[in-house]
Amino acid sequence: MPKRKTDSGGPVAKKSRAPKTHVLPEKFPNGEILKDLTKREWRLGDVIGQGGFGLIYLASDQTETKVTPDANYVVKIEPATNGPLFCEIHFYQRVAKPELITAWRENRGLKYLGVPAFIGCGQHIRNGTTYRFMVMQRFSTDLQKLFEGAGKRFSKATVYALGLRLLDALEYLHEHEYIHADVKASNCLLGYKNGKTDTDQVYLVDYGLACKYIIDGNHKEYKEDPKKAHDGTVEFTSIDAHKGVAPSRRGDLEILGYCMLQWLCSRLPWETDLTNKDKVASQKEKFMKNIPSLIKACFPAGDDTSVISSYLTTVQKLGYSQNPDYEKLRSILQGGLTKQGQKDVWKLQLEYGGKSKQQASSTPKKAAKRRSESPGKKGPVSKKIAVVSSSSTPKLLNAKSPKRTASSTKKLKPSASEGTPSGSGRGKSPRPVIRAPGILASPRRNAHLGKVNGEAEPAKALVRKTAVRRRAKPKALMSDSSVQTSPGLVQNK
Repeated sequence: MPKRKTDSGGPVAKKSRAPKTHVLPEKFPNGEILKDLTKREWRLGDVIGQGGFGLIYLASDQTETKVTPDANYVVKIEPATNGPLFCEIHFYQRVAKPELITAWRENRGLKYLGVPAFIGCGQHIRNGTTYRFMVMQRFSTDLQKLFEGAGKRFSKATVYALGLRLLDALEYLHEHEYIHADVKASNCLLGYKNGKTDTDQVYLVDYGLACKYIIDGNHKEYKEDPKKAHDGTVEFTSIDAHKGVAPSRRGDLEILGYCMLQWLCSRLPWETDLTNKDKVASQKEKFMKNIPSLIKACFPAGDDTSVISSYLTTVQKLGYSQNPDYEKLRSILQGGLTKQGQKDVWKLQLEYGGKSKQQASSTPKKAAKRRSESPGKKGPVSKKIAVVSSSSTPKLLNAKSPKRTASSTKKLKPSASEGTPSGSGRGKSPRPVIRAPGILASPRRNAHLGKVNGEAEPAKALVRKTAVRRRAKPKALMSDSSVQTSPGLVQNK
């Protein structure tokens, strides 16, 4: 899936080109009032981001007063002629109604469920043009920012706790007959409420690739299609997706496994070959058939890798249409937390703007050397990274700066032809889905504050170097996140 880039600066996002088949909307004035399908009114505030297809505004349902920087809502607006937002709205209306999420959460005794709730949508006409909009919950920064700020490695306790919360979200989607298909750190956002970041809540966002795996009560058939090969984010996407097979539940769980593996060891073995998708696919197939070799390529000898190894082995055995044993996967991750001495499974052990509270002690092998190391230098290059919330002053921290690299539903009738990474399997029907009557692209960009070391040079030397200009310091006004279905809070220049 191509990355959607965002250029946002100050309170107003910079203009950028939309894809050839889509049109960018005009900027609405601060204070514009929108009315959704339920007649609820929303007042727009400042633009906080711009995705490939639309603009993201702060918003409030208090229409008589100005929208404040700590608003709890955002509104995504696109021309009605564009398709992406229509698809997003369709997904949220089917799967993310608040009553559905609440029923699921209460039935399973969960503190929260990391799936954004649908709030509202509608159409708005301005200057003769019809626009489509969706009101969404506001979130804070994404895990990718925190991962990079923590030296590209989370503690084991953090990884297992994140895995549990994302497993909850995936199980919810799967039992409502949908697949996410693009789980990754930049699509996982921290919670946000009353102007503050909640570092113990993580939400799975960006449902641009989400699709149904059940059609008329039947699981889609296992069918390889070269035209659809490599859908998703290449370093994390499933082996099925590399072959052009329609996404399935086992694929989501495989993708989550690759994410956890990277969070533990810093770098996946195939990350040096991301421009060659066929080679990446080949390596994944080879390693998933021999998981001990994958673990050996990622971790130093002596490191306890039993948890991630057990998780990947369990997922590797799943058939294409098989109903996963979520409880078994959950027990594996909970057991890992117990080994780390953590009793509270809801604590993510993340520090907003710093390293995870329980940073792992082991280091990855030379083969998985951190990308933060600069060639030709003895040690890693240190930079200042600012990750802030809208209610605080930018917090500076020294961190290694890595290089960037490329229900009631009908019973399932398993397809006659299906495959697994190493075989085939038949599936069970998902549990009943609770039906109810009938978000967010966010700017993604790190704020780096450069630091120049060394003594001052004579005036002459300084004059000679005036042709070389450094990038201006960014103003981190609010927190930041990625271009995805749920925007974060930062505005960068």
